[in-house]
Amino acid sequence: MSDSPYLRDERCAHTPGYEPHPGFEPFEPFDPHTADTLGYGETYTPPSFAARAPGHTPAPGPHTPTLASAPGPHPPAYVPGADTYVPAHEAREPAPRRQAGPAAARQEAPDGAGRPGGGRRAARRRRTAGPLLGDGPVRRLLPQALVVAFLAGGTSAFVAKDKAVELSVDGHSRTLHTFADDVTELLAQQGVEVGAHDVVAPAPGTDLVSGDEVVVRYGRPLVLTLDGHRREVWTTEHTVDRALRQLGVRAEGAYLSASRSRPIGREGLALDVRTERSVTIMADGRARTVRTNAATVREAVAEAGITLHGQDATSVPQSSFPRDGQTVTVLRITGTRETRDEYLPFRVERTQDPTLFRGTEVVERAGQPGLRRVTYHLRTVNGVRQRPRRVGVELVREPVSRVVKVGTRPLPVSAQGADHLDWQSLAVCESGGRPDAVDPSGTYGGLYQFDTRTWQSLGGSGRPQDAPAAEQTVRAKKLYLRRGASPWPHCGARLRG
Repeated sequence: MSDSPYLRDERCAHTPGYEPHPGFEPFEPFDPHTADTLGYGETYTPPSFAARAPGHTPAPGPHTPTLASAPGPHPPAYVPGADTYVPAHEAREPAPRRQAGPAAARQEAPDGAGRPGGGRRAARRRRTAGPLLGDGPVRRLLPQALVVAFLAGGTSAFVAKDKAVELSVDGHSRTLHTFADDVTELLAQQGVEVGAHDVVAPAPGTDLVSGDEVVVRYGRPLVLTLDGHRREVWTTEHTVDRALRQLGVRAEGAYLSASRSRPIGREGLALDVRTERSVTIMADGRARTVRTNAATVREAVAEAGITLHGQDATSVPQSSFPRDGQTVTVLRITGTRETRDEYLPFRVERTQDPTLFRGTEVVERAGQPGLRRVTYHLRTVNGVRQRPRRVGVELVREPVSRVVKVGTRPLPVSAQGADHLDWQSLAVCESGGRPDAVDPSGTYGGLYQFDTRTWQSLGGSGRPQDAPAAEQTVRAKKLYLRRGASPWPHCGARLRG
């Protein structure tokens, strides 16, 4: 870029052999004491190029003349070093109209003419008229152009990253602008938290483009009891009816514990569903089939018009859930109670007695059986008597043990003076040969029909019929030695054959 001829002349004014440009006036140093200053409210107007041209006289008028309207020869269209760019914020108001006359002529006169110091002012004005072309408007415009280009590129990238997306969260939709790259980032920016039972479409991680729709549906816990089976499921539907459809539950004709239009909140809902079933009730010799939503067998029996009385029962528990196609039999039951006395056997306690001959047993205490009272429940089912069932026991009397003394004394071998007699014939005559025989009156007993008093006087214990046969024979021989055959008046003659 070339310098202005005036600037070159200024630079080379002190160079030997250098001839300045025609009409060049060297710049004078700025002197604040001699420099003209602007008055209050006066607008500074730099001299035009036409005014600086040698021999040019501007025409009088209210405004500063332009090159096109000034009389006389025109300067070249471009003067090097001139600053022709005036920014809009530096636009100046038109100079006030001046009166024609010597003062005006002085004001519009070429630099250096009219009044002392005019040359210095002209030089100062040339220095301040504007920067060179290389340091002026182009240098100022270049950063602005770069900024504009940068902003234009950034705006394009900004527009390219921005996406218009429709977000629907649990039925509430809104359109928003986002810079998110995928669904996960969008939900994070919007503060939407999703759990394992929530549904997001498109799936998290899917890339986003402008115009996409992202749908989030929250899961809701549903404690569903379907025909007696309880389970916990999750649904993304907002009403009972839509949730049943989503779960595939046939609700036509079914009993619902909540209205179909009832909304399901985020906290969930407990729902009891009983579908319509066919149940057959057998009672009193006939069958009745009903279509029912009953929750228990008892309710199904009642819906069939059957009344249960007293102890009546059903073939399955009445609190159980009736299944589709199930047959339930009603049992007509009547029952009574019966009390029976039962005897308890007593024990026998045996003790040894050395005073008794061996083989002899004497009952010291007679035993007594115990007694208990038992209550039985007698039941009849559909006219058939069932096995009695014991329902209660009461002990009335404890059994008493029998105490028996057993002899350990050795038996006598014989009784001298009576061994030659026929004792067997006497025994057959008196008792038929039975050691335990007792007469009808109960007074006499044994082989030889001793009375108790006589028996004990002979050294016997207890009753004679309880003693061994050998002992009875020895006692009979002793009695014969004392009294002869008189104790047996009818059969005594048998002793001698």
